[in-house]
Amino acid sequence: MTRKSRLPGVARIGIGGPVGSGKTALVERLIPALKARGIEVAVVANDLVTREDSERIKRSGLIDPKRVLAVETGACPHTAIREDPTMNIQAVERLVEEFPEVNVVLIESGGDNLASTFSLELVDYWMFVIDTSGGDDIPRKKGPGIVRSDILVINKIDLATYVGADINLMVTEAAVVRNSRPVILTNCKTGTGIEELVDRLVHDVIFMD
Repeated sequence: MTRKSRLPGVARIGIGGPVGSGKTALVERLIPALKARGIEVAVVANDLVTREDSERIKRSGLIDPKRVLAVETGACPHTAIREDPTMNIQAVERLVEEFPEVNVVLIESGGDNLASTFSLELVDYWMFVIDTSGGDDIPRKKGPGIVRSDILVINKIDLATYVGADINLMVTEAAVVRNSRPVILTNCKTGTGIEELVDRLVHDVIFMD
């Protein structure tokens, strides 16, 4: 379902998923793909007690480091993206105030489990990232992140053959539990699926003048 941002001209897009599913790598792919379409990006990265992900993104050379803010949750990652997203909301507002040209703020959750979801006070739209190395039974486990997210991203498709995961089964079962809402396959090493994902974001939530 298409939703317009509560901050005029700015889409707030959440990126959640289990530890190691490739959320930060996905952010690093999305930044240049969005910029190539004239979409200005900022990032808020959540971590438990470090700033590892935000520092990685700052060092990437893909974005002005000043456009990347860290939120140290100090507790379960659910807390800062769902129960009390105040710190994240303040980080988004700070970025938008400092960089009024920004069209999209990507909000990366700290690594969590299949139960993580985003408060709609924080994001306008959110994606959930799983990967094939976790096993092809993940979609049918029906965690809230899998069932409720606007887009389900099945990442690291290049690893499927090495771990015996059936990608077609993952897609089929994901489509069933998600009532046919979008499921996109990605490989962040090669960029496979990134343009398809950006197409969907532009169609659903990024409204350019």
